[in-house]
Amino acid sequence: MISEAKKKDLEKQGYRIVGNHSAIKLCLWCKKAIRNEDTCYKNTFYGIKSHRCIQMTPSLQTCSHRCYFCWRDIDWTKAKWEGPVDSPEEIVDGCIREHIKYIQGFKGTMDTTDAKKFKEALEPLHFAISLSGEPCSYPELPKLIDEIKRRKMTAFLVTNGTIPDMIKKLAKKHEPTQLYITLPAPDEKTYKKVCSPMIRDGWLRIMESLASLKDFECNTVIRLTLVKGINMFNPAGYAAIIKKYQPVYVEAKAYVWVGHSRERLGIESMPQHQEIKSFAEDLSELSDYKIVNEKKESRVLLLKR
Repeated sequence: MISEAKKKDLEKQGYRIVGNHSAIKLCLWCKKAIRNEDTCYKNTFYGIKSHRCIQMTPSLQTCSHRCYFCWRDIDWTKAKWEGPVDSPEEIVDGCIREHIKYIQGFKGTMDTTDAKKFKEALEPLHFAISLSGEPCSYPELPKLIDEIKRRKMTAFLVTNGTIPDMIKKLAKKHEPTQLYITLPAPDEKTYKKVCSPMIRDGWLRIMESLASLKDFECNTVIRLTLVKGINMFNPAGYAAIIKKYQPVYVEAKAYVWVGHSRERLGIESMPQHQEIKSFAEDLSELSDYKIVNEKKESRVLLLKR
């Protein structure tokens, strides 16, 4: 599914390809955690060990959105799955193998590396299924989550919500440890402008996926990725959707000016933490959710009902 030229391009960016359609990339926060410098907001909010986390995707190229703020190469994205389907076992084995191979480089900088955390990092405990593409497009996602959990690891799944049938398959029988659904806009008109969907009924599909949150026993999250001048307005619109579908948590997070998004947006589009905090305070006043935590370095606040 991935050409040799594209593989080389992705590897230059830090990706490591797994099989036909999966990949890992060592997260900045994983690197910082191994060096004992800082940890990801998921550590602050949910206790995830950043140095033992694999950031990965089972669907590197497939996504129904071409979001304006996406840091990936959206011109390369395909709306529908094409090609072979690797098994969950192959993907998990490959991701662990490539992740461990990647972090071997820390052996050359042991003067700035926490030796204990480096050793622990060689035995991952967490899969963040969020790197690129839309993971719900991977046909064997329920089995992938089952395989991760069978190996006593946690799985945080981040989805754009445009494949509600897959979301429904996960509820009860194949639940991740935590389910994120991105809410990219406060209304359908803004959604179409921001996400450039390659499907006609994307907004309705997202609402259908959000309606399934009530069927999950795991922690559920509505995530807002907020971009100044693009979708960071109308907190009442966001609040109305949040109140209707009642996730356990809401994350209000700033867009970060990195990757290919810099070709479409200027640095002024990236909100400061205080701006995100003000927006989260507005959300809190308009809903029954309260701000319970924040991570200034990641420009993100956590709200809970």
